[in-house]
Amino acid sequence: MPFRYIDIHSHVNFVAFDADREATMTRALDAEVAVINVGTQQDTSKMAVEMAETHENGVFSIIGLHPVHTGKSFHDEKELGAGNKEFTSRGEVFDMNYYRELLKSPKAVGIGECGLDYYRLETDSEQKQKEAFSAHIALANEAKKPLMLHVRSGSGRSAYREALDILKREAKVSGDFHFFAGSWDEAREILDAGFYLSFTGVLTFARNYDEVVKNAPLDRIMSETDSPYVAPAPFRGKRNEPLYVREVVKAIARIRNEDEETVRAQLLKNAETFFSIALS
Repeated sequence: MPFRYIDIHSHVNFVAFDADREATMTRALDAEVAVINVGTQQDTSKMAVEMAETHENGVFSIIGLHPVHTGKSFHDEKELGAGNKEFTSRGEVFDMNYYRELLKSPKAVGIGECGLDYYRLETDSEQKQKEAFSAHIALANEAKKPLMLHVRSGSGRSAYREALDILKREAKVSGDFHFFAGSWDEAREILDAGFYLSFTGVLTFARNYDEVVKNAPLDRIMSETDSPYVAPAPFRGKRNEPLYVREVVKAIARIRNEDEETVRAQLLKNAETFFSIALS
């Protein structure tokens, strides 16, 4: 079946969806919304692949280790851990062979989410993050798959510029800076280097990102939800889900003052190009 929208970054593979995971996917697919579920460590990466393989069309996976999970203190009641329990980071070391095996699935279309998170830096975590980031890049280069990038600035430093420096040195593939929250200057550097930006439902209730959304080339941006987090208006305060990516597309069109159908079609095409998938 053809799809009209795509959520390029969702986490229906998290424990937050244990009670209605398949119903959530059905709501999206029935509304012509394709979904890419993104792994954050071994458990969620494996589930993302398994979910994609149970659906013939419109569901894909990205596999990798989130930078905060290279340390041991991060806890998230919405995320999936062993035994389908809420997740406490175990300080995972990126096991390239484990993720290489998951990449054998034709429904695994990218590597990540990986990158740098400086929001809450712990002792020695920066070095661990950078080592894991480089390992992801090496695997992406080997597999010729794009990178799904988690980059978050903090401690007075631009993680965007530092991540971009690493990518320029090491990456031979494209990458998407998911949930982009940087400045237009940072965005321009990223775009000039050939990478993509994607945006969430935050656009529906915050004006911080309007300059970037207005100025970025339409063929270099994509739509996502990052569900179960940051539900867009009019669903704020509720659990987010892939179906709501339609609100993100509407917001992008509104901010850019462009025809919604034109924006929708281009965002879908961008994802098809970036991930080498066919949707329309």
